[in-house]
Amino acid sequence: MKSCPFDVLGLGAVAVDDLIYVDAFPAPDRKVQVLDTARQCGGLTATALVAAARLGARCAYAGTVGTDDLSTFALDQLRQESIDLKYTRQTRSARVFHSRIIVGKNSGTRNIFPDGRGVIGASAAWPPATVIRGTRVLLVDHVGVRGMLRAAKIAGRADIPIVGDLERDSGSGFAELFEFVDHLILSLEFAAHRTGCSDPARALRRLWNSHRQTVIITDGPRGCWYADRAEPKGATHQPAFVVRAIDTTGCGDVFHGAYAAALAQGLPLAERVQIATAAAALKATQPGGQSGIPNRKRLQKFLASSL
Repeated sequence: MKSCPFDVLGLGAVAVDDLIYVDAFPAPDRKVQVLDTARQCGGLTATALVAAARLGARCAYAGTVGTDDLSTFALDQLRQESIDLKYTRQTRSARVFHSRIIVGKNSGTRNIFPDGRGVIGASAAWPPATVIRGTRVLLVDHVGVRGMLRAAKIAGRADIPIVGDLERDSGSGFAELFEFVDHLILSLEFAAHRTGCSDPARALRRLWNSHRQTVIITDGPRGCWYADRAEPKGATHQPAFVVRAIDTTGCGDVFHGAYAAALAQGLPLAERVQIATAAAALKATQPGGQSGIPNRKRLQKFLASSL
């Protein structure tokens, strides 16, 4: 395995999440008493990087954020997780996502209201190609598609695995980025939207192309299904771990980050999927998007007691 400055490099979504806890999300024109509030760092890429870092991966963020208070708060939170910010780009015109999240404590659900005005994510000409070639795994999402596609092509030419956390079609260039990702992890909802198939096994087959190394479709409490290049027409099911869900905010992003960390460590596919599934399950047992992400010791203890 080659020597690299980073195990996982991310370029995309960083958010500040203001969480509001209630018993249950209200019907229209109703009042609901607030039980608690909290502010955390969130976002697809930021949360995935925190998950990877807590599992022992050396992580870096090289996207573009602002110089405002929310951006400063988010970067401070990432810095506390030992995520390298040397190549983070800050401009006065950029922003991070600001999400208001209503968490229904009794049902374990959440409703997210993101404000993406001014968000750039991956810049079209940043970071330098040498930085991208200095990671074991590149993590991409749909925020800043031109920059993501540039980074993915640089990584692809260097045989660096690309893990995709793609939740929605974000316009020009997205289709090319979607096809280029070689470790594709999608929710069943988005996989069905892209393929027209609600059956995970059939959707896996339709998502396969010449770039793919792995395709994974997640479906919350039903677990996930996956296939790799050795058997692209097969579908292996990884059951979800049974836990009492308190807050599902960020579970999908934790899955991506834990998978990326395990990929950087060179672990086999089945073990990568198992680790990612367990990390997402453990996160769901704790409130908040990032505060409940497990560290390596907690994850190992959970797996030892569950298998």
